[in-house]
Amino acid sequence: MMSDPHDFQTPSAWVVRWADRIPAGGRVLDLACGNGRHARYFAGRGHPVEAVDRDPAMLAGVPGIAPRCADLEAGPWPYEGQQFAGIVVANYLHRPLFSRLLQALAPEGVLIYETFAAGNERYGKPSNPAFLLKPGELLEVVRGRLRVIAYEDFEVSDPRPAAVQRICAVRPSLA
Repeated sequence: MMSDPHDFQTPSAWVVRWADRIPAGGRVLDLACGNGRHARYFAGRGHPVEAVDRDPAMLAGVPGIAPRCADLEAGPWPYEGQQFAGIVVANYLHRPLFSRLLQALAPEGVLIYETFAAGNERYGKPSNPAFLLKPGELLEVVRGRLRVIAYEDFEVSDPRPAAVQRICAVRPSLA
C-alpha cells in the first residue's frame, strides 16, 4: 500500500515493513524527501537522517535530521564519497541517480525504493513515461549489485488506484 503523498506523517507501509533491515543507528538518506514523512520516521527510530529535496524547509530544526536543499536533477550529487546504511526513495524517479544511489549504499546497507510504474497513466498522474518505471526496471537496476529481499510490481487500490514497483535490496558486505 502506498501512503497518500499529501499525508505529512504516515510513512509508506512498504518503508515501514523493511525499516528493521537497516542497521540500528545507521545513517539514512531520504532522497527527494518531500514533506519528510520518512525522514521523521527514521529519526524517530534513532537513525541520523540526511533529507534532501529542492525545498526541505519543513524539516529545519527537527532533531536527528540534516535537511539539505539540492536540485537532484540539474545540480551536482550532494553526497559525493558518502555512504549510508539505508537509502529510502518514495514516489520519485530520476534514472540518472540510480548509479549514485548504489554507490552511496554502504556494505550491508539497504535500499528501500517505491514509486510509480508503467500502467499508472490509467489512474492519473504521473502519466509521463519518463516518470514511470518500466516492467522489471528496479530489478534490472540492482541485478548483480544488490541482494533482493523483496520486490513487487503490480496495481494497488489503497490509498488510491496506482501502478507501482517497489524493492527492498541489500548491498553485500565486502568480506
